[in-house]
Amino acid sequence: MIIELGHFALILALLLAIVQTIVPLVGASRSWPGAMAAGGPAANGQFFCLLFAFCALTYGFVTSDFSLRLVVANSHTDKPMIYKVSGVWGNHEGSMLLWCVILALYASLAAIFGTNLRESLKARVLGVQGAISVAFLSFLIFTSNPFERLAAPPLNGRDLNPLLQDPGLAFHPPFLYLGYVGLSMAFSFAVAALIEGRVDAAWGRWVRPWTLAAWLFLTVGIALGSWWAYYELGWGGFWFWDPVENASFMPWLIAAALLHSAIVVEKREALKSWTILLAILAFGFSLIGAFIVRSGVLTSVHAFANDPERGVYLLAITGVFMGGALTLYALRAGAMEAKGVFGLLSRESALVANNVLLAVATFVVFVGTIWPLVAELAFDRKLSVGPPFFDAAFTPFMVAIAALLPLGSLMPWKRARLDRVFAPLRGALALSIATGALVWAMQTGGSMLAPIGAVLASWIVLGGLVDLSVRAGRGKGLSKQFQRLRNLPRADWGKSISHAGFGVTLFGICALTAWQVEDIRVAQEGETFDVSGYEITLGDVYQIQGPNYEATRAVMRITRDGRDVATLVPEKRYYPVARMPTTEAAIDNGFLRDLYVVIGDPQESGGWAVRTYVKPFANWIWAGCIVMALGGCLSLSDRRHRVAAGASRAPRAATPAE
Repeated sequence: MIIELGHFALILALLLAIVQTIVPLVGASRSWPGAMAAGGPAANGQFFCLLFAFCALTYGFVTSDFSLRLVVANSHTDKPMIYKVSGVWGNHEGSMLLWCVILALYASLAAIFGTNLRESLKARVLGVQGAISVAFLSFLIFTSNPFERLAAPPLNGRDLNPLLQDPGLAFHPPFLYLGYVGLSMAFSFAVAALIEGRVDAAWGRWVRPWTLAAWLFLTVGIALGSWWAYYELGWGGFWFWDPVENASFMPWLIAAALLHSAIVVEKREALKSWTILLAILAFGFSLIGAFIVRSGVLTSVHAFANDPERGVYLLAITGVFMGGALTLYALRAGAMEAKGVFGLLSRESALVANNVLLAVATFVVFVGTIWPLVAELAFDRKLSVGPPFFDAAFTPFMVAIAALLPLGSLMPWKRARLDRVFAPLRGALALSIATGALVWAMQTGGSMLAPIGAVLASWIVLGGLVDLSVRAGRGKGLSKQFQRLRNLPRADWGKSISHAGFGVTLFGICALTAWQVEDIRVAQEGETFDVSGYEITLGDVYQIQGPNYEATRAVMRITRDGRDVATLVPEKRYYPVARMPTTEAAIDNGFLRDLYVVIGDPQESGGWAVRTYVKPFANWIWAGCIVMALGGCLSLSDRRHRVAAGASRAPRAATPAE
């Protein structure tokens, strides 16, 4: 009965989404207050219906209701409870229901917290958001119904994909979806502004918190996925430039550009057309990501589905919303007149450069991702675009952004003088170069990647400290400086912290890439071998029985200079129900390095395949992501975001410019 109620709630949500789309948009065009006000209750009702449907599906998974086709395909009675719950979104239908729940959640939050928005703008935002819900709910109900029953239920299910039975992957998709779908709010604000023909500072201030929240969740989601790939897949890497990895990375890059561009709209009422375009493209790349993950056009270990027919529906949704928004943009962009004038050297120009670098980097990743598909369709050639292309093509843009960050943060609005901007940064630059020279000397030759990474990371972090020092008033006494620092807006602190996190991640990537040591060999039980100064002994190798898997487990003792360092137990698992093996790497995590060991298959000549890695500064990659996310949280908690943005500009609402 609960399942049927969930299915009914899903259909009711679609009806409410239709009301949310039509009534507020008509009301805004006719200036009918009652019709415009209907968007809020419809959005809230849609969210609660979808939340109930999601809870009903979760109930089916938790109770192992094998009359549901989805539970049979993605669950098993022996599976641990956490993976029964995560199995709800570990598949195409359930994950699409989660997508719709989050889509409705954002609309509901906009209805609740948008009380100081212009009534017409709020109605149009909710109407556009409702139209997106109509498209995805129709797709879910008519092509991907999660509540489909089986006439003859089996006694047990076929289990969840073993690669998804992991804590990192249990939380990775929800965070990604909160980011993906969060960008729909920026899209809705952009389309609503285009319909009204008005973009002002209040609009820029309203778009920023929604974009910041989406960027924050994407940061956490991408970091979780990278961390999972690092320890679960057993290949020793953290990023492979896989099509699905790229599908999440492209919206993150565009969202970062949109964040910085919206600042210019808010502070200077410039870059209006460009900011609107970025808001459209950010959600567009989210839709492209959904298409890549679910259509099967590009092969990936992360893919949720491999169904070209469903892919056609998603492609149609992408075409309708992106085509419609871009057409409206072409018609209205000329009306988005920029009021702020700025010089070639100014904070506005630095943010423009930041935007251009991020946008072109996104385009490079996009071309590399879809080129195999284009080559096959247009030239009948099967090509593979891998890490060498992306590393060579993408890296220069990140280097340029890192070099620009401290200078851009210190530049004043409208007009700047380079000598005045650079003066407080001289010490930071000298110390950064000295840090790079020290790293170069310590590594005794070799790749320049780590020294360059050290210079850039130090430059970003020290530049952020200089920025805070300048804002605190250099040379005005410690007590006054501390008082001014304490009174700085949280958004300013969040910016500096996020930039510092980017620097930490950048150094972690450079150091790991330059200094990683890899050893692959066949080892006998009891054999000791040396890897980069660590003595590693392969001890017992034996079989164990897990709750829903069988595993080969090895005990590996690691010493250095006669001292015990760690005892690691890597596993090679086999899931009989899914008939699929997985690799469970064993990692001794450290502040300066990770020791990473993997046990492979037994060899015909005797012994076991063993892979060992020494990974310097590996954890700095994810630590930097955590710092970036914390900076985003701090910025999001700024009172200027929590208090209605339109309140301070209410008197402008009745001016003739409207």
